[in-house]
Amino acid sequence: MAGKRNSYHSNSYHTRAYVEGNTARKLKPAQAPGVRSTQGVRRSVDYTVRRNQEKALQMDLPFVIMLTIAAICTLYLCVNYLHVQSSITSRIHNIELLEQDLEVLKSENDALETSINTYVDLDYVYEVATQELGMVYANKNQVIMYNKTESEYVRQYDDIPKH
Repeated sequence: MAGKRNSYHSNSYHTRAYVEGNTARKLKPAQAPGVRSTQGVRRSVDYTVRRNQEKALQMDLPFVIMLTIAAICTLYLCVNYLHVQSSITSRIHNIELLEQDLEVLKSENDALETSINTYVDLDYVYEVATQELGMVYANKNQVIMYNKTESEYVRQYDDIPKH
């Protein structure tokens, strides 16, 4: 089977230009249709190709001007982008600092509130109010409960509705 494959590839080498193995064979370059293999014609074709390549590489004034304007616009956009990016970064850093300050203030506020709540002794307040100032609790018949449907809050000097 291996012999058939090698003979197949060796016969089709000239028609398909397929190379099997780790070495590549150098093929003859195919000539363009209508080009003779004589030196004079090849030189004129080479000269024409070289002239076309030189024309393609030449840059005229409008092209250079447009290229310069495009480069300047691109540079301006890049600098503007970097400026905006720097501004955003500095603002984010400023926000982080303000958030840290807020956390410190909240923790201080919570600590002060806790110290105030523990400082006030409600039993002492009741004792002073009832014994020294003569205050008494209201009786059940002195407390009137009512629902006010007009608004959500109670005004101090508003009329109390009668039952």
